[in-house]
Amino acid sequence: MAISSLTERSGNLCELCKSATGLSVYTVPPVKHPDNGIMICDACLTQITKGAETDAQYWHFLTEAMWSEVPAVQVVAWRILSRLKNESWAAANLEMLYLADETMAWAAAMGEDDGPAAAAAVHQDSLGNELQSGDTVVLTRSLDVKGSSLNAKMGTVVKNIRLVTDNTDQVEGKIEGQQIIILTKYLRKQKV
Repeated sequence: MAISSLTERSGNLCELCKSATGLSVYTVPPVKHPDNGIMICDACLTQITKGAETDAQYWHFLTEAMWSEVPAVQVVAWRILSRLKNESWAAANLEMLYLADETMAWAAAMGEDDGPAAAAAVHQDSLGNELQSGDTVVLTRSLDVKGSSLNAKMGTVVKNIRLVTDNTDQVEGKIEGQQIIILTKYLRKQKV
């Protein structure tokens, strides 16, 4: 896409944060996609290319930018929200964000500066320890089980968990004979 077309489409503003300074064209990898250029400011570019450590507070404007009709902007929003999925606001936005199948495949594809998206998809407990199917975990707080009168007390041990494949923030486990979904942020992996 020509720079003049990008300037016109963006209104001469960053298509992510709406800044009017330090603008340049960013080509969203992989390059094989048509219309993969977006107008972006220096601050966003530095964060995207990991020239600076990703600042979760900086990216709150994605709550609005993710609804762009431009697929390249949607891809960047999805990638950044995925990078920040341990932040509650980012996880909530990621759950709401719907991408067309083709756009989702593009977002999940490996980019030069993103690395493989699948490598980042790891289940982690509240302390950042990687969880595996079959692990034993301990609840770090008391939880009311939705749709049940069961209250799982803090310190309850859950053995032989199973990972929820499409959501790295959830695992399955049995408490008092009942199979439930548990959020990983309320778990601590029990060391063997």
